[in-house]
Amino acid sequence: MASTRWVPWAGKPRREDLICWYAIAGMAVFYTAMWPLRPILIGSNPVLLELLTGSKESIIAAGAFAAVGSVPLVVVVVAAVLGMMKFDAVLWWAGTLWGAGIVGKFARRSKWAMRFAGRAGSLGPWVMWPMVAMAPWTPVPSSLVYAAAGWTGMRLRTFLVLDGIGSLVRASIYTGAGYAIGQPAVDLAETISANGIWVSLGVVVVMVVWQWVRRQVTARPIPR
Repeated sequence: MASTRWVPWAGKPRREDLICWYAIAGMAVFYTAMWPLRPILIGSNPVLLELLTGSKESIIAAGAFAAVGSVPLVVVVVAAVLGMMKFDAVLWWAGTLWGAGIVGKFARRSKWAMRFAGRAGSLGPWVMWPMVAMAPWTPVPSSLVYAAAGWTGMRLRTFLVLDGIGSLVRASIYTGAGYAIGQPAVDLAETISANGIWVSLGVVVVMVVWQWVRRQVTARPIPR
C-alpha cells in the first residue's frame, strides 16, 4: 500500500478509492507505453493511433490520409474524439472522490495551476463549463480541470457533453489541417513509419536515460 503522503485520501482507503487510484496509475503507464508505438503507427495506421493516444499529430496524419481517400473523414473525426476523451471521466471521478486532495496533487508547481487549484472549490458553472470544454487550450493542466469539475459537483452527463463538444471542435480543427495538407503529410508520416523501429528505439533509450537521471538527482543527498 502506498504511503498516505502520496495518496489524496485520509485514513483507510475505500474500495472506490483504490479502483480510481489504480486507474489513474494505469493511465500513466498506458500513455508511457504508447510513446514507442507512435512513430510506427503514424504512417501505417493513424486512425488506431488516434484511438490509442488522441494526439494532435495522429489526428493531423489521419486527416491527411482522409484527403487521399485512404480512410473516411467521419471515421477520422470520431476516432479522434474517442481517443481524446477515453480517460477523462476517470479524472472527473477522482475529483468527486477526493476533491481538494487530488486537485492539489494535479496542480504541482505550475503557477497557473496552483492559482486555479486555490479557487477551484468555489468556482460556479459559468466558469467550469467553458473550462471543461476548452481544457487542453488553457494554461491549466487538463487533468486538473477535469478533477475540479468533479469536485465542484458537475454531473457526469454534463461533463461528458462539455468534454465531447470541446473534443469535437479540436478534432475538427486538427483533421481539417491534415486534410488541407494532404499528400505531403501522408508522405512524411509514411517516411517516419518506415524508420519507425529506429525512432522507437531512440524514444525508449531517451526514456530510460531520463528515468536514470531523475533517480540520480532524487537520490543525491541534500547539502546541509
